[in-house]
Order: sequence, then C-alpha cells, then structure tokens
Amino acid sequence: MRATRAISTTAVFLLLGFTVPAYAGQEKQEEKAQPPKQEQQAKPEKQQQAKPEQQQHAQQQAKPQQQHEQQQAKSQQDQQQKQQHQKQQQAQADKQQQAKGQQEQQQEQAKTNKQQQQHTQQQAKGQQQQHGQQNASSKGPQRTQEAMATQHAQPELRLSDRGSGRIPDERFRSNFGRGHRFRMGNPVMVDGYSRFQYGGYWFGYVQPWPAGWYYTDDFYIDYVDGGYYMYDLYYPGARFAITVVI
Repeated sequence: MRATRAISTTAVFLLLGFTVPAYAGQEKQEEKAQPPKQEQQAKPEKQQQAKPEQQQHAQQQAKPQQQHEQQQAKSQQDQQQKQQHQKQQQAQADKQQQAKGQQEQQQEQAKTNKQQQQHTQQQAKGQQQQHGQQNASSKGPQRTQEAMATQHAQPELRLSDRGSGRIPDERFRSNFGRGHRFRMGNPVMVDGYSRFQYGGYWFGYVQPWPAGWYYTDDFYIDYVDGGYYMYDLYYPGARFAITVVI
C-alpha cells in the first residue's frame, strides 16, 4: 500500500517536472515570436508615412509642369482672342470703306445727274429763247428803210465773257428793271470789245445780237438767274445776255 502511494507521488513530481520546462519553453518561443509582429506592424506605419511624402514630392514636381501648361493654354487663348479681334476690326474697316465708296459713288452719280439736268434745262431754255426770238422776228414791228439800212450798216459785235461784276441793289432799283426803259443806240468799241453805256455803267455783249432786234428799240435791263439780261419790248419773253463791266 505504501509502495503504491510512493509510486503515485513520484509520478506526480515527474509530471510536474516535465510540464514546467515545457511551459517555460513555450513562453520563450512566444516571446521570440512577438518582435517580428512588432516589426511587421511598424513597416505599414513607415509605408503610410512615406506615401504622403511621395505624393507631396510628386505634386511639387507636377505643379511647375501644370503651371506651364496653364500658361501655354492661356497664351494660346489670348492669341486666338487677339486674332479674332483683329479680324473683327478688319471686317469693320472693310465694311466702312465699302460704305464710304458706295456713298461717294452715289454722290458722284447725283452730281452727274444734276449737271445733266442743268445742261438739259439750259438747252431747253436756249431753244425756247431761240424759238421766241424767231416768232418775235416774224411778228416784229414794221421797220423803215432808213432804220433797216442803219442797222445793217453796223459791224458785227465783238463779244465779251460773262463777268462777275454786280451793280449795287440801291443803284439797280433806281435805274434798272422793267420800269426803266431806254434806247441803247449803236454799240461802240472799247478795248477791242463792243460796249454800250447806260445808268452810269458800261455793258458788254455775251451772245450774238438777236435777229430782228434793232439798236433803236426800247429796252430794259434786269438781273435774272444770276446774270444780267436785256429785254426788247417788241419781243416779249425773249432776252439777251449781257455783262456789266466794272
């Protein structure tokens, strides 16, 4: 009986002896295994810390290139806007030049039309005067043989150019106009031109003497259409251009 207890006791101690070293060895193995875990945990932290630095470095490197691209894009945009503005200005200038040319052409055409109209009016007026003079000649007064001989004996008129002389209005109203009739008489030669004197002024002949008119007829001088004209009372409606010599 005692031998059995001794054997049991011995077995317990032996079991405890084996168990303690084994547990201690397990703890040592666990301690040895723990540092790699800490190292493995530290590596991601370092990697995570390195990532923002790399990103920041990459951003710093990409920033000048991005700025250069932005500046280049802005320069191209400014150049395009400048070219477009120049095209608009050129188009506007061309349009204005075209409008100016059309306006000048219209003015020139209007001027030409006006000159043609004035020329037509002058022709019509001259024909009317000539027709009136011819009619007046056919219906003129009876002339004596002596008056006809005197008239035909006079030399041909030496004509003058129409001048720009003008009789003052007060003098004109006093001596000229329909209410002031006179007889001219025969023309005289002054400085190589045919002249006659009336109202204190010398007058020259601008056009040939009308057929049927006599120097001894009754006349009056009037200012019409910017010039002086002589009218023969025997031939109403007809007139003869003269110029005042001042």
